[in-house]
Amino acid sequence: MNTPLHHVIRPGIVHFMAFPATIKGEGPILETCRQILADDYFGVIEISWIKDPAVRVQVKAMLASAGVEAKYGAQPRLLTQKIDLNSADETMRQRAVAEIKSSVDEASELCIRDVGLLSGSDVPAAGRPAAMDRLEKSLVELCRYASGRGQNIVLEVFDRDIDKKALIGPANTALEIAVRVKRSCKNFGLMVDLSHIPLLGESPAQALLPVREHIAHIHIGNAYFKDRKDLAWGDQHPRFGYPG
Repeated sequence: MNTPLHHVIRPGIVHFMAFPATIKGEGPILETCRQILADDYFGVIEISWIKDPAVRVQVKAMLASAGVEAKYGAQPRLLTQKIDLNSADETMRQRAVAEIKSSVDEASELCIRDVGLLSGSDVPAAGRPAAMDRLEKSLVELCRYASGRGQNIVLEVFDRDIDKKALIGPANTALEIAVRVKRSCKNFGLMVDLSHIPLLGESPAQALLPVREHIAHIHIGNAYFKDRKDLAWGDQHPRFGYPG
């Protein structure tokens, strides 16, 4: 393809993946956001939770000054605290919903419209229909909460049996949950991650075509899963061209 990339997409960067020291909402958030926002290659930055309200105020001002669009990724809040939007434990499910509502509030404070998240853990096949029902319940509640602020909920598709082992999941499950949620709420979409496609054993066509009408955001990354002993094995985002 000879067309410049900026003519096709608006390249962005996932702040908390580029700088994992910030993934728990602490650490060098200001310095690293400033570094990204000074790079005119990026038109979008994806940030996550910022525990310190004073730091949030400064990041909001930096975003406005840079004129860069921001997205909010709540995935770290779910993963680092091991909470699950489709948990069979109702207390745990409600805790996960409350955590994402806090994410929506924080994103609203930062003037961010799109809030990304992921499903909870996969379960044995016999329990998947009930898990899908619980996930739908959580997502509809979150979409309704976000709609009052003019925000969107975006579900990222993860691997099912290698690393994150999430319910969503293969393209058919992503399509099913999108259709089910959008019967009640239109402010919902899917996020497809290039690095998760091979982890799911799908081809690009298998992963993208069934859900194309629901895609709101795309991550571009790499994955390695040939040798479990390799440090890059799983959902670790090794560089492109990594051996194997």
